Amino acid sequence: MKHKLYQEIVEKYVEAYNSFDIENMISDMHDNVRFENISNDEVTLLTNGITELKNQAEQAKLYFKEREQRITNIEFNKDQVVIEIDFKGILAVDSHDGRKAGDKVELKGRSIFRFKDNKIIELKDIS
Repeated sequence: MKHKLYQEIVEKYVEAYNSFDIENMISDMHDNVRFENISNDEVTLLTNGITELKNQAEQAKLYFKEREQRITNIEFNKDQVVIEIDFKGILAVDSHDGRKAGDKVELKGRSIFRFKDNKIIELKDIS
């Protein structure tokens, strides 16, 4: 029963992310949501609470002219949903690693959504 609800919430989040729609991205987030971005086994970004996450999402949307996460697999485990994603984006600005505005970014990753009271309480993006 909850799997269907959780899947709908995750799919809504991904759709909102792809559309740069911050309000719908956070609409199913718990007030105390924790977000972690993990790259090469290192936490590169951490937010605590919905306000910090919203502010970070507003900043992050400026980095890309286009972006798309495509779900390639979804797994359920109690209060967690794990999705495998293919990400494609086009940079809107030069990045600190030498890539230039207009460059394409492609990567595979996974996101782990943990739920509490039918809201996302924790989100980890791992690449």
